[in-house]
Amino acid sequence: MGGEGGSQLVMLLLILGVFYFFMIRPQMKKQKELKKFRESLAAGDKVITIGGIHGKILEVNDTTVLLSCEGGKLRVEKSAVSNGMDPQLGAQK
Repeated sequence: MGGEGGSQLVMLLLILGVFYFFMIRPQMKKQKELKKFRESLAAGDKVITIGGIHGKILEVNDTTVLLSCEGGKLRVEKSAVSNGMDPQLGAQK
């Protein structure tokens, strides 16, 4: 009877390990890459916001960026910038 508790513990640890490597670790890696991307934003970069607005960065401040869009200029939070665009292809990096 004492062996059942040990095997259940091993199974629980195995499930937690699989959950960590397939769910938590990739999400943490993605967040680090996004943070690094947002810190590297510079004037002249073409970006897409999480709202789907395409624009070119005119100015970068501590927490905001100023975008030039077809309709004019917009100031958005850095956290609202989701993807960069390849200027030659006009597609996402």
